Amino acid sequence: MGEAADRLMARIADPQRFSFSAGELRETQLAALNERFQERRDRIRLLGLRARDAGVETIESIADVVPLLFPHTAYKSYSETFLMEERWGKLTGWLGAVSPYPIEALNLESVEGIDDWIERLAALGHFISCSSGTTGKSAMLIASQKDMDWSRRDTVNVFAWGSGVAPAQDRVIVGCAPVATVPKNLTIAQAQYEAFADPSAPRWHYPVPPITVGSLTSMVVMRKKIAEGTARPGEIAAFEETSAARARAVADAIPATAQFIIENRHRKLQLSGLWSGLWQVAKAVRDAGYGRADFDPDNSIYVGGGLKRAQLPDDYQEYVFDTFNIPEDRHFQNYSMQELNSGMPRCREGGRYHVPPWVVPVLLDTSGDAAVEGALDHTSGEMEGRAAFFDLSLDGRWGGVITGDRISLDHGPCKCGNNGPSIRDNIVRYADLEGDDKIGCAGTVDAYVRGLA
Repeated sequence: MGEAADRLMARIADPQRFSFSAGELRETQLAALNERFQERRDRIRLLGLRARDAGVETIESIADVVPLLFPHTAYKSYSETFLMEERWGKLTGWLGAVSPYPIEALNLESVEGIDDWIERLAALGHFISCSSGTTGKSAMLIASQKDMDWSRRDTVNVFAWGSGVAPAQDRVIVGCAPVATVPKNLTIAQAQYEAFADPSAPRWHYPVPPITVGSLTSMVVMRKKIAEGTARPGEIAAFEETSAARARAVADAIPATAQFIIENRHRKLQLSGLWSGLWQVAKAVRDAGYGRADFDPDNSIYVGGGLKRAQLPDDYQEYVFDTFNIPEDRHFQNYSMQELNSGMPRCREGGRYHVPPWVVPVLLDTSGDAAVEGALDHTSGEMEGRAAFFDLSLDGRWGGVITGDRISLDHGPCKCGNNGPSIRDNIVRYADLEGDDKIGCAGTVDAYVRGLA
């Protein structure tokens, strides 16, 4: 990677990494962005096409970056027939349009489903993660071994900074929710365990069958078939049986998780999950006769959201914190997404998500086609817009992505004492605001990639 990018990324473990203002970072960030562009423009076919159409030859300002950002939907632009008809060669070709590394020597004979295809890619150093795709097609995100190594380091540093919990291997980690079994999630989970878990304590395994990419995509494919009326009765019956079995497993996991927590209540606990699941486990613990007085006062918690469609009481947060004796300064939240490689931890004093020096935030208009007025020179005060980011740590795909989120980005000092860019804790998805989310350039990118694949 380039010299400027390396200088920024070298601060991954620097306790002061969030203290640098946007003005202090801008010159180095622009140099790093241009390094990445010159390295990748001829290696990522989609990027080369975008640059040619926009007439961009070099990156000298944030304005030059805007037309080179990929909408997050670019990673959903493969044809659904590739999955439905198991056309692995075509799907591999599509990946080649968004990857800087040639996908060579991949054996496609007798591939037994998408999970087998993903395992074969991983053996060659190409790691595929995907979004949940619960309301549509899953995003397929390709990453390299360097990306896996970065995620391993970043997750530990981000959690330690945001929670105040030192990586002292003195906790029992208890996941209270199912997690997609994709390379990035597995890498992060193992890194968290090695850094924070007491190796002599019992290890918790959430009692729900793994949610693989295959199970996610098969769900999407079957829902599409049912909607189109092409699903056979036997397929529908099998799908409903599988869905019911998973629902039973998730329901049964609640008392099992509560029992494990009760049995280890004398140890320091690090709980993680979604609000809905955490509240249900907390209620099961309370129903069993246990509460705050029974737990270590240095317990910590990592919440990943989970409020959408959840039926929870108004005091759900206080209920969870009080049940497990979670102190206010041990509540960790992080803003990130599968499309990025780095986390933005929420500070405890100001309640804002802090952007690291190697991630360049850009505010776009609702369409995602242009920067918000004033955003290109935004180095002070707060502005609102569609979030786009360039993650300079990304190696296995292009680092620039347009998200589906509306954020308020502040370049002023935070109450925690840091001067770097930070994001207010009022993030919302445009799809939730408007019922649908249309990024202007998404259709063009979709056509590009389909043509390339």
